[in-house]
Amino acid sequence: MSTATDENELLDELRQVFRDGLGVEPVDPITPATRFFADLGLASIDAVVLGEELQKRYGRTLPFSGLLAELGGRAERDLTIGELVAFLQRTL
Repeated sequence: MSTATDENELLDELRQVFRDGLGVEPVDPITPATRFFADLGLASIDAVVLGEELQKRYGRTLPFSGLLAELGGRAERDLTIGELVAFLQRTL
């Protein structure tokens, strides 16, 4: 279990979660600007798996479903890794 809240540490941890939990090993490095769906080619079920993986990694329930619900109400329905990092900084 980790409690990193530094942006770079969280980004490194997310890269590991994407690789180990979702099997994502993109050609380009994952950066804050990387988009979950458009750049990584993931599907909505992968977002559910990501939420589960994050909860396992941090050993607590996270309001991840609320973050995903926000996506449905905006024009750009993709999630950037930077937004995910900011979410984790707020909730950890």
